[in-house]
Formats: sequence, structure tokens, C-alpha cells
Amino acid sequence: MTFYRNVRQFILLIVCVVLFTAIPAHAKAKKVQVYKGTPAKYVFLFIGDGMGMPQRIAVESFTGEQLVMNSFQAQGMTTTYAADRFITGSAAAATSIACGQKTNIGMLGMGPQQRNVKSLAEMARDNGKKVGIVSSVSIDHATPAAFYAHVPTRGQYYDIDVALSESNFDFFGGGGLKDPANKKKNTKNFKGNALELIKNAGYKVVTDKDEFMSLKPSDGKVISWNEWLQDSKALPYSMDMRPQDITLPDFTKKAIEMLDNPKGFFLMVEGGKIDWACHANDAAAFIHNTVSFDNSIAEAVEFAKKHPSETLIVVTGDHECGGLTLGFAGTKYGSYYSALKPQDVSFQKFTDEVVKLWKDEHKGDMNFDDFKPTITHFFGLKFEGDPKKDPMVVKNYQVAMLKDAYIRTMKGDECKSPELYNMYGGYDPLTTTITHVLNNNAGLGWTSFKHTGVPVATSAMGVGASSFNGYYDNTDIAFKIMSVMGVSPRVYTKNKNKKIASN
Repeated sequence: MTFYRNVRQFILLIVCVVLFTAIPAHAKAKKVQVYKGTPAKYVFLFIGDGMGMPQRIAVESFTGEQLVMNSFQAQGMTTTYAADRFITGSAAAATSIACGQKTNIGMLGMGPQQRNVKSLAEMARDNGKKVGIVSSVSIDHATPAAFYAHVPTRGQYYDIDVALSESNFDFFGGGGLKDPANKKKNTKNFKGNALELIKNAGYKVVTDKDEFMSLKPSDGKVISWNEWLQDSKALPYSMDMRPQDITLPDFTKKAIEMLDNPKGFFLMVEGGKIDWACHANDAAAFIHNTVSFDNSIAEAVEFAKKHPSETLIVVTGDHECGGLTLGFAGTKYGSYYSALKPQDVSFQKFTDEVVKLWKDEHKGDMNFDDFKPTITHFFGLKFEGDPKKDPMVVKNYQVAMLKDAYIRTMKGDECKSPELYNMYGGYDPLTTTITHVLNNNAGLGWTSFKHTGVPVATSAMGVGASSFNGYYDNTDIAFKIMSVMGVSPRVYTKNKNKKIASN
């Protein structure tokens, strides 16, 4: 009962701050609430990529425990639209949060007219603070890149990697680099291998966990990634990690150790694979990654306990992903989140390893019955029993869905038609259908394989935290943090004529 009381209190708090601030938030010219006290020395910004309110509550319902981020004294709701589209992308959203600038889809660190704008991290650096950037996806992916790069297209990975080498930030950690050698040939200004440029800029490159754990501030500037990068140079999904892997909380804790100094620091940490799991509609994967993300926040909270009057911690999402809903027509009012617990691999590992091996060893085998034990082993779904009594038992229509998907997977069907895209989203048909069946039986539904336009929650604790109560745009997050950092943000007034694109 304590857990559900905490959930009710958290939702009530969100509703209250929205109700008390909704009218002025839509006023014709509302100035962003700024902090006027002593600036914070230590500033943490945590971004859960793809993490909306449903994701937060689903995790709490699964674990039975309140998330650290949901316990913060300040709670707000944040709009996320881009300059040219209602449903944002990660680059545009990250630029809004990092720079306080609305921009077009795909752009990083610049406005729609391709004029560069300075990020919070760059402001912190220029004011003598140390700066760290951590992400569970590649360190040159959209969200982390928005804090140090200025490019019109997020896919310019080589140019972004070069920008990293020139950033003079102090710590980079998490995923690797996607195109340091410019193999994609998408730059007009090749300067040599970006990894070599990074080393020449004085960064120590570390990929071994033992070496990573032994790093000391005296080692200077560091860029580190996990030795095993699972997909697109990203950390493995939390549920797929091995003991020798470096976790997001590990990177966060080490970043704090490396950055701590008398002048203070700015640290941005992204839980990037929350988004990737939601794109694939894999509830168990996003839940485990959100738990890891929250454990990273807990590291910041422990630091803040030692510096309560000098620290600000802000947690937000850049957008919601997947259209997650906490309810499903087939389960009516029932919720059975424990049904997700038997799943012990992510969709990615299941597709890359289990399905691939099966296809290699069973070419032309269209007998779905042969594969049923594998589904039971990795996901806990049962093909015998009463589905009315046990949510793990697959219903007859679900068996038909699984069988059809199995055949498509074995045939190598690319599923490019609009009808099949709506069913599988471009992912492996069999894996996607398994996670859909499991998630639906748990009482969770998905409406999309892409982002959605719903507002996200923003939470804060520490210095100036009260300014993060209310209902505001994601650009306001940047200006609120600027004011708490004491970097004199420019006068900013909401444009009464601003438009939200509907495409």
C-alpha cells in the first residue's frame, strides 16, 4: 500500500503544479522563472531519452518501489515539440534542453537558420567549471552531441567526433564513436582520424573496466567506453550486461570523482537506451534501463548529500517514445507486471543471437511448434494452460500471430508494406510479436514505434529546484539551469506568435 500511496502522491503533485501554473504558462508573454540566489557549484542534468510519465510509472509498478527521480521535491511537466514538427526528434529536443533554442528536426547546437548557439556545458566550461558528458548510447549520438557540437545534420558523426576533440571538456563516458575515420565520407572538412585528434587533445582513452575503475583525477581528461558495444556503438542493454561491463551508474560515479574540484562542475548523463527499447516496444528492456538510469541519479543524490547548499540535480525526458499506455484492451482493468520478470534478454540480444542461430541451424523449417520451447525459455510465455487464470499463457489468437511472425522471420520477409510496418515497425517480426504478446498480457500497450508528442515530467532537487515546478517548455529548462548556474541567461520571453508545426 505504501508504494501505491507514493505513486498517487507523485501524480497528485504533478497535477497540482500543472493546475496552479497552466494559465500563466499559456499567457501571451510569460518570462521564465529564474533563480536569484547564490549560484550552484555542482549541476547535474539527467536526460531519460524516450522517458515519459508512463515509462516512469511502469517502472515503479514493476519494481514496487519509488524511483529516486520521482521523490524529488520539485516536479513539473514539459512540452517537447520541435521548431518544424509537433512530434520532436532527439536532436531538436536535446538542442532545446542544452541551449534553450528551438530548432528543426536533425539539427544540433544551432537554430533553424543554422546559427550556432552555446550549450549549458560550454557555458559551464567558459566559467571555469569542469564538464562531463555520459551516455548509454554512442557518445556522438544526438543527445550528448547537442552539448558540444554544432552541425545541421545529426548524422555527421565524423564532424561531431572532431567537435568532441575540440570541446576541452574533461570527461566523456559510455558508448563509443560511430565514425571517427569518416568511413561514411560525409564531411567537407576532413582533419584526420577523429580518435587520433582526441588523443592529441590530451584525452586518455580507456575501455578496460579494471583500468576504468582505477582512474584518478590526476589522470586528466578522459574518454571511456565499454569494451563490448552491443549495437550502434552503444552500451549493452542493462539486462544483457556481463560482470565485466561498465554500467551507466559506474560511468556516473566515476565522472563525479573525476570532475569534483573547488570551482564545481556540470555533468550531463543520458539514459539513451530507454528510447531504443521503447522504439522496439520492449517493456522489460526499457524498465531495466530506466532502473539503471535511476541508479545513476542516486549517485548524484549521494554526492548532493555532502554538498546540499551547492548542488542542483535536474531530471527530464527529451520526449516520450512508443506511445506507451498503462492498460490494454485484452486485460481490461488488469495489470500483471510480474509477467515481465521471466524475460531475461533484450529484444536486441534475442534477435542478434537466438533468432540468428536458429535461422542458421533450421533453414527452411517452418514448423513453429519447434520454436515454442525457446520462447518459453527466454520470455516465460506458456503454450499450455488457462489464459484466464495465468497471464503467461498465450491465447489462441496470439499463437496465430506468433506463428505468422515466425514464418515471416524464417523467410527473411523485410515487411516494408505499411500494413506490416504497423505490425513490426521494421524490427524482426518474431521478436516484436513476442514482446507485444508479453507486454499486452502484462497490461501494457504500445501505439507507435516512434516518438509521441505528449509532455514529459521534469524533476529537480537542490539549489533553485522550486523554479522547476509548473508547466513549461523544454527550452525553459536550459534558461532555468543557466540562472541557477549564475551564467546570466539572456532576457527570454515566450513569443506570443510562435507556431507549432502540425506535420
